[in-house]
Amino acid sequence: MSDLDSPVGRILVADDNEPNRELLEAYLSGDGHEILMAADGRETLEKALSEQPDLILLDVMMPRLSGFEVCQQLKQQEATRNIPILMVTALKEPGDIEKAVAAGADDFLTKPVHRLELKTRVRSLLRVRHLTNERDRLLAYLAEVDAGTDVRP
Repeated sequence: MSDLDSPVGRILVADDNEPNRELLEAYLSGDGHEILMAADGRETLEKALSEQPDLILLDVMMPRLSGFEVCQQLKQQEATRNIPILMVTALKEPGDIEKAVAAGADDFLTKPVHRLELKTRVRSLLRVRHLTNERDRLLAYLAEVDAGTDVRP
């Protein structure tokens, strides 16, 4: 199996409920992911900026800033706009999904979370993240070549 089939990444789990964070960590840590934790909206923003995770699992209903607000702020900042965000929430109304998409969420998962569905979505979003990073590195390399700079290691 290649790296693209089963990418491993740094995942930020943001939920104000500790048992929820621990459950998501238990579901994902066995796959080799590095799991980071945040307990509220402000902490999520700080860790996203400082740790640059490959994926954020973001609860909607959190203190200090809602998941919708966090998602919107992350997608507006150059340093974090390309980090995929999977909204994980107990909210089930179609309007909630629309609000998450409008805030910039890349995917949406309702609680209770099913392990296989979570792992499948995480794998897909990490694959996209890794491919995007590869594309960006290749474009930067090509720009250097076009500029005539020496790009040898």
